[in-house]
This record gives sequence, structure tokens and C-alpha cells, in this order.
Amino acid sequence: MKPRLQETVPEFKKKIVTELTDLIKKSKTILLASIKNLPASQFQEIGKKLRGKAIIKVPKKNLALRAIEKSGNEELKKLEAHLDNSIALLFSDLDTYELAAELLKNKSPAKAKPGQIAPIDIEISAGPTDLPPGPAISELGSVGLQVQIENGKITIREPRVIVSAGKIILQNAADVMSKLDIKPFSIGYIPVAGYDLEKNKLYLNIKINAEETKSNLKEAFSRALSFAVNISYYEIETTPLMIQKAASHEKKLLKIITGEPEKEENATVTEAIPKIKPEEKEEPKIDFAASFF
Repeated sequence: MKPRLQETVPEFKKKIVTELTDLIKKSKTILLASIKNLPASQFQEIGKKLRGKAIIKVPKKNLALRAIEKSGNEELKKLEAHLDNSIALLFSDLDTYELAAELLKNKSPAKAKPGQIAPIDIEISAGPTDLPPGPAISELGSVGLQVQIENGKITIREPRVIVSAGKIILQNAADVMSKLDIKPFSIGYIPVAGYDLEKNKLYLNIKINAEETKSNLKEAFSRALSFAVNISYYEIETTPLMIQKAASHEKKLLKIITGEPEKEENATVTEAIPKIKPEEKEEPKIDFAASFF
């Protein structure tokens, strides 16, 4: 029986594993991002925007697994379940959520395709279009849109949701959105999981919504400001409001002392204090990534 020949690992594979292992040891953050169905042009464009912020690698799954094993970091093995051949590895010194926010910031609008699930209610607004009369009239009508002809172009008479959130996009709806240049999707790197090598902490289901976070911060600011005024906590934001509150109390006390009849007012003394809305103030510079901790 002939002895079994030992399989020789190609040098280029060894080089890739060594490079990945070195990046694992030198980086603060490893972020896994899905690039499934991402066009090559979009992949390269995002890569350019991330220069200086992250090093991007798209190795074969077996090479990535080998690099994790070779790094000697047992905690990193938790990422193995999220690795496949459509995953990009990003190595960076940025915080995990800060890097994920950079990815989401660089997503681009994309047209809908038949069979996709609508991420939101897709509504067609009323108003003029650039479409001439012809086959487009019946196409728009197939999704329930009422139209009329104005100045030689099709005008949509009433707004209408043609696909509800969570529903499958059919061919006719996709065609209408394409004609009207409606792009309900966005494409880019999608954060899947991250690992902070300094804290040895794994992050899964990474979701970042900058607008929602901003809204929550404004609401929290408003509530905190009201509470601070009520407990007479003096600082730069509350002092003007407390002075106004004291002035309001003074007027009421003078009316009581002098016997001057009070005018009917719907608001109480507390309610009479001007409510300062955060949006009326100069917008503070907020690090949204940091707000997730």
C-alpha cells in the first residue's frame, strides 16, 4: 500500500492566513459585514471612503477560520458562526458601533426587484410625472393608481400605497417604481457582528438608527431639563428657566397681597414656564456611535 501523500498548502493561502492573523492581533475592532448581492462598483466605492478608517478583507471562509485559530484568541471563535463567503472582515481602531455607523452612512439607494420584501410602506405621491401617455397608463393602473393627462404628461391624481411593509413586491409594482425612479432599498455593507478585542466583547444584531437616536436624545434632554428645573438644580440650561419661574411666582404673590383679582388662566404656574424645545436650541454636536453604550 502506497503511503498517503501529505497535502501541500499553497503559499498564497499561507500568506493570506498570516496577514489576517497579524491584523487580528494589531486591531482594536473586527467587524463582519455582509456584502451579498453588492455590486463590485459599490464595494470598491465604499472601500475608498473607508480608507484610513478600516482595512477590508474578503477571504474564503476556511482561511478566515484558520486565521482565527492561529491568533490564539479563543473568544474570537464566537464569530465563526457568522462567517461565510459573502462576508467582509473589517479591521479597525474605531469603536465597533462607530465603524458600523460609517458603513450605514455610505449606503446607496437601490431599485426594487420582484420577490423582495418591502422594508416600509411604499407610497406613490400625487402629482405630475415625466411619463408620456401610452402603455404607462395601464401599468400605473395595475397597482391601483388613478391618473390623468396634463400638459402631455401623466399626472397621478391621488397618493396610494402600492406595497405595504413586509409584503412581497410583485413584478407590476417593481416596474412602476422603476418608471417613477422610486428606490425603496439601500445597498452597502451590512454590519452582522463585531468584536472588541480590547474589551473581549462580542456584538451581535448591530442596528444603528441615527435619526431615532437623535430624537431619543432630544426627548431625554427635554425631560431632564424639566426635572432639573422642578428640583431647582442650577446650571447654565436651567438658570434662565428658574428665573422665569420665580418671576411668574412673584406676579401671583403680588396679586394676592394687593387683592388684585386674577385673570382666568388655563395654565398653572408650572405650566406657565416656557418650555424649551431642544430643536429651538443650537444643535449640539453628538457622537451617535458613543450614544449606544
